[in-house]
Amino acid sequence: MSSLVITMAIIGGITLLVLLAYVNQLSENNKRKKARLKADLAERYRRIADLNEQLAGQLMTPELKLLLCKLQLHFAERILEADKKDSVYVAMAEELRKLIAMGADIPVRNAPFPVTDDARAAQVRTQLEALHGQVNKFAQAGLLPVDEAKHWVKEIRHQLVQLYIELYGNQAKQALQQQQNGHARLALERGVQFLQKQPDTARYQATLLQFQKQLERVNAMLVSSQAPSGDADSELTEGLKSMEDDGWKKKALYD
Repeated sequence: MSSLVITMAIIGGITLLVLLAYVNQLSENNKRKKARLKADLAERYRRIADLNEQLAGQLMTPELKLLLCKLQLHFAERILEADKKDSVYVAMAEELRKLIAMGADIPVRNAPFPVTDDARAAQVRTQLEALHGQVNKFAQAGLLPVDEAKHWVKEIRHQLVQLYIELYGNQAKQALQQQQNGHARLALERGVQFLQKQPDTARYQATLLQFQKQLERVNAMLVSSQAPSGDADSELTEGLKSMEDDGWKKKALYD
């Protein structure tokens, strides 16, 4: 065998090894890219799922439940594009399709989360802020039409107002039950000031008037606090009875 043939064989072998190494590297890079993509999609799926499952029940509606299920399904299907054999997401996608097919009859099982203090209000506010952020991202990515995104931004702002209506109403009621009329007045004053600052005052006019009426009654109770105990007890009972009439709150929460 001539030296030329030997040289060519060596060069061919080296070239083959280089090509094999290159192909192997491409394969590994593709696997890493798919793994990173799947991890990113799974994280985005989880964030939507958390909102869908954990948002306070008094704020979740069938319309919002449908939106979140559709977004979950979008990410589940993208995960399956990267890994068709992932049985977990196959099952999730199938369940989500069944829920979406129910339309307005989709079940809403989110547990109510009574908002009785500032800490609990902050928890729900964090959820609403996360929802607002996700809506903006989906609009920017083209997953939500602009008009629909604007609708949901407006609705989330309304839910935020609902949150603080519930907070101030519950704080005032609890204070009256504990005969802490000064604390009740503070809660109602905060409620009145909050509603007066809202740009859409007409939407919350009934609730504002109810808060103002309660505030007048509590102020009267404080003025007459030096009166005989029988009169004070009578006024406290009247105040509590009025606070227990939740018609105004239900209207604000579910209009």
